Amino acid sequence: MDKKFNVCLLNDSFPPLIDGVANAVINYATTINDKLGSATVVTPSHPDAEDNYSFPVVRYSSLATDKLIGYRAGYPFSSSTLESLRDSRFDIIHSHCPFASTVLARLLKEKNGAPLIMTYHTKFDEDIKRVIENPLLVTQITKFVVQNISVCDEVWTVSKGAGENLRSIGYEGDYVIMPNGVDFPKGSANPEYAEALRYEYGIPADMPVFLFVGRLFWYKGIRLIIDSLAEIKEKGKDFRMIFVGDGGDRAEIEKYAEEKGIYDKCFFVGAINDREELRVYYTASNLFLFPSLYDTNGIVVREAAACGLPSVLITGSCAAEDFTSYHNGILTDNNVEAMTAELMYACDHLEELRKMGENAMNEVYVSWESAVKNAYDRYGTVLDNYHRGITQSRETKAQEILFSSISDVTDSIQKVRSISASTVKKSKLFSRMVIKKSMSITSNITSNLKEIAGEIKDEFKDK
Repeated sequence: MDKKFNVCLLNDSFPPLIDGVANAVINYATTINDKLGSATVVTPSHPDAEDNYSFPVVRYSSLATDKLIGYRAGYPFSSSTLESLRDSRFDIIHSHCPFASTVLARLLKEKNGAPLIMTYHTKFDEDIKRVIENPLLVTQITKFVVQNISVCDEVWTVSKGAGENLRSIGYEGDYVIMPNGVDFPKGSANPEYAEALRYEYGIPADMPVFLFVGRLFWYKGIRLIIDSLAEIKEKGKDFRMIFVGDGGDRAEIEKYAEEKGIYDKCFFVGAINDREELRVYYTASNLFLFPSLYDTNGIVVREAAACGLPSVLITGSCAAEDFTSYHNGILTDNNVEAMTAELMYACDHLEELRKMGENAMNEVYVSWESAVKNAYDRYGTVLDNYHRGITQSRETKAQEILFSSISDVTDSIQKVRSISASTVKKSKLFSRMVIKKSMSITSNITSNLKEIAGEIKDEFKDK
C-alpha cells in the first residue's frame, strides 16, 4: 500500500514496564515509523522512563498503582495532552488496552475525527478478577471494558481464542483476527553461544533442558510445570529447568520448587531484556514449557518457534491454535499425569524434539514486520469503511454526547490556559467569562448524565 498513514498507538503499559502488549506496541511503532508511515506512542508517564526510540512517545499524567495492578494508572483527561495530540492530525487511532488508553483514544477521536481501532490482546476479565475481590465490582468493571471496546470502529483480536473470550464477557460486535509477530529473526542463535551457556550452568550436552519465559505468576501454569517435573524426577529422569522472567509470585514459586525437591535442578535467572541473549536461552534448550490457559497469543511460543524450539502446550488453549501434536509441538491435557507423560517422552526423544522445532520454525513463525504490514494494509480498509459510514461502533447517543461534552471541557480548559497573565489582569470580564462557561459546561454534563441514567433504568426494565 502506497498511502502513508499517521498512526497514534496507545497502551497502558510501556517500558520501563514491559509485557507482551508493550512489546507489540514497540514493534508496531518501529515498523510503521521506519518502513511504512509515521507512528506516535501515547502512554502513561513513568518516573524511570527513557524514551530513546525512532518514534515519538507522548506521556500523560499517571498514578503509582504499580504494586496493585502491575502498571501505572493513566489519567486520560489531560487537556494539554489532548490538544497536542489533536495537532498531530492522525489518520488512525489504535488502542491496545481497553482502560485509560481507550478512554483517551475516544476523546482524541472526538477532537480529530479519525477512526478508532482496538486490539484485544489479553483476557482482561481474568486480570480484573485477580485484582478486585468484590464480585459486583468485577461485573461493573468488566461491563465498562466491554462498553469501551464496543464503541470502537473496528475491533481486532490476536487469536480465535481471544475473540471467543471477548464474546464470553459480553461483546456482541464483529472482530477481525490480527495475529502478532515476533521480533526474532528466523533461525537459532549461534550454537557456540548456546554451548557456552550450558557450560556456564554446568549442564552436560546430552542433558534435557526445559525452558519457561514470561512473568512469574501462578496463573501462567507454573504449578503444573513444577509438579510434573517433580514426578519425572521421582521416576528417575534427570533434567534442568530454566525460568526466565520475574513477577509477583516469584518468591512463592521458588519456595514451592524447593518444597517439591527440584530446586537444585532449576535456574531462576530473572528477566532478560537483551533480545540476542534471550535467543541463546531458547537455542540452548530442548523444550519450551508453556501450559498457560491465560495467554491469548503466546508471543513467547512464537519466539521459541523462531529459534527452532518446540513447545508443550495445553490442548484447546489459545497458544496451541497453530500446533499439531508431535508434528510442530506437543499438546497435552491440563493435569499433572498428562504433562508428566509428555515430559518423560521428551527426555527420551531429543532428536524428535529437534525435528518438531524445525517444523515449528517453518510453519508457525511470523515476523513482526509481516504482522505489522498486514495490520497496516487493514488500516486502509478501516479508513475507507469509516469514510463510507461503515463501522461496528455501538456507541449510544448519550455516550456520544457525554464524550463530546468532556471534549468541550478540555478545550475550554486549554483556552483558559492559553490566556497570558497580562491579559488576565487587564480583562475585567475574565472571571465572569470563566464562571459563565463553567456553569454552561456543568449544566451540559449534568443533562448528559441524566440521559445516561435514563438509559440504564430502561435497560433494567427490559431485564
